[in-house]
This record gives sequence, structure tokens and C-alpha cells, in this order.
Amino acid sequence: MVQTIRAFLEFCYTARRDVHDTNSLEALDEALQRFYHHREVFRTSGVRADGFNLPRQHSFIHYVKLIRAFGALNGLCSSITESKHIKAVKEPWQHSRCFEALSQMLLTNQRLDKLAAARVDFADRGMLQGTLKQFLCKRFRFHDDNPPD
Repeated sequence: MVQTIRAFLEFCYTARRDVHDTNSLEALDEALQRFYHHREVFRTSGVRADGFNLPRQHSFIHYVKLIRAFGALNGLCSSITESKHIKAVKEPWQHSRCFEALSQMLLTNQRLDKLAAARVDFADRGMLQGTLKQFLCKRFRFHDDNPPD
């Protein structure tokens, strides 16, 4: 089990480098092969008797190819995409009627994008600064000692 953790950590730390060359990509691939080899202890000991179907671990096999194509990951974390997936898919699904929900989900996302754009616009115009009382006093030229009710 220690070998599995060691290989996993070596893979993670190597993948997070700012610059990669042929040697670092070979070390990355070697650490991944050792991880896959040593993780079998979990299957044979009965911890994961059904095997492994873990999307994040599966994505490791694509790292070397993607680093060659697009460059270093620079600290990229897969939890970023997971949080976006929750906001863009899971939450709209829960708010839909769950029958032919795709169009409902797309409409929800479209409306949320428009609300976010409006919020940015309002913030740029100074409409979200301070309290409602301060806004009303400024807009209608009330003094702080004589605010509207």
C-alpha cells in the first residue's frame, strides 16, 4: 500500500511542474505505471473487490499526451471542473421537472448567465455599493438625518 501512495504522490508532484521535458514526462508515465501496478493490492485484499471505475484516476492516462499537446498543467485541479459541473448540470437538473430536462437546464443556465452579466453591469455602475438606504438617499437626494421610511 505504501508503494501505491508513493507512486501516486510522485505522479501528482511530477504532473504539477511548471516546465516539462522528455525526462519528466517519462518519469510521469513511469510513476503512473507503478501506481496502476501497485493499486491492485486494494483489489486483492477486498477493499475494492469490484475493481476501479474512478474518473479522476482514469484521466491520469491522458496527462502525458495532453501535456505534450498543450504544455504544463501549472497547478490545474480537476475539482474546478467538478464545481462547474455541479453549477451547470446538477443544480439545473434538480430545478427541472426531470422529464426531457435538457431544454429546461439550458434555459436555467442562460438565465443565470444573464443575471451574472447584469450583476457585473450594476457593480460597474456603482448600483451595488452600500445599503439600500444609502442608495435611496443618493438617488433621491435625501440627507442621512432625514431618510425615507
